[in-house]
Amino acid sequence: MINQEIKSYFPILNQEINGHPLVYLDSAATSQKPVQVIEALKSYYEFDNSNVHRGVHTLGNRATEKYEGAREKVRNFINANSTEEVVFLRGTTTAINLVAQSYGRANVEEGDEIVITYMEHHSNIIPWQQLAKERGAILKYVELEEDGTISLEQVRAAVTERTKIVSMVYVSNVLGTMNPVKEVAEIAHENGAVMVVDGAQAAPHLKIDVQQLDCDFFAFSGHKMCGPTGIGVLYGKKALLNDMEPVEFGGEMIDFVGLYDSTWKELPWKFEGGTPIIAGAVALGAAIDFLNEIGLNEIEKHEHQMAAYAMDKMSGIEGLSIYGPKDPAKRAGIVTFNLEDVHPHDVATVLDMNGIAVRAGHHCAQPLMKWLEVSATARASFYLYNNESDIDRLVEGLRSAKEYFNDVY
Repeated sequence: MINQEIKSYFPILNQEINGHPLVYLDSAATSQKPVQVIEALKSYYEFDNSNVHRGVHTLGNRATEKYEGAREKVRNFINANSTEEVVFLRGTTTAINLVAQSYGRANVEEGDEIVITYMEHHSNIIPWQQLAKERGAILKYVELEEDGTISLEQVRAAVTERTKIVSMVYVSNVLGTMNPVKEVAEIAHENGAVMVVDGAQAAPHLKIDVQQLDCDFFAFSGHKMCGPTGIGVLYGKKALLNDMEPVEFGGEMIDFVGLYDSTWKELPWKFEGGTPIIAGAVALGAAIDFLNEIGLNEIEKHEHQMAAYAMDKMSGIEGLSIYGPKDPAKRAGIVTFNLEDVHPHDVATVLDMNGIAVRAGHHCAQPLMKWLEVSATARASFYLYNNESDIDRLVEGLRSAKEYFNDVY
């Protein structure tokens, strides 16, 4: 069960900002790190630091064991069939780009279709834009419902026998919408397409089972799930990864190098060119241990409660608009909003003066902002270390911002 003790594991939260206790409501951008993860990173550099896979000395063996041990933790965390299906990369952005540049270039031809939605993060738009331009393909968008959800009827209308790739966010980083990616994968497969899931906002908050989802690729980042920055994962079905070519070449990913030709290592190492993100992987493994100890089902339940409480309290503020599904059960722990006649940056500035950290801007989702008919929004995102008192502070800060700008204008 999640309780107040959880917050004590996060040292950064024990501080004041502008004379007020910190309330951190920006976990959708990056989560804070528990002491268990910080200590794992510190311990690796203090006792095990070495390159992996090459050496026969003790440090090299220990580093390799921890690095590959972290891969097994990821495999179990997402229920992949094999560690061969788990590729360590810099994050979700790099993972989606790898799929676009390798699988996409080999399988998408002129006139083929790539289907995404209006709610995608830029990292799940631009790689497909570039692939479509390069290959002469057609980029199509699934229409959104009025509440910022998608219907399977709209998916069926968009996906055709010419569709080669369907790529969709599992949880929207703006609307909090939880998409039916399993059902969308079924529609994609019925039409001969592969399903790519942007899991950056899902992996920290939901129990992930890639076999149950039957997605072909699943990408996520460590830094949003209590892990360090600069480490992420691409899951891919083994048969697909085996057929894909690397897009980054150099040490670690080779089997044999001749003067005029080379061959690649087996999975997953053929996609991990250069010295890997060893310490990041080890610390990501520690983050997975931490999340598993608490329980992803408990985290999801807690965040639904936080979202419901926040929407109830915030709806009492006159002139405040909340975007996305109205039913808290249909959204993750994200509440995106605007205060009438006050720019989101001004709202965020006033909140920061009260020690409350929220995100303001277009959230790397400009097509969605256009669909919402706004230039920017403010966003409060909750995680396992937040509680109702944090939301009470947010509501109090929003009322202060409203009063302040009403007096100014």
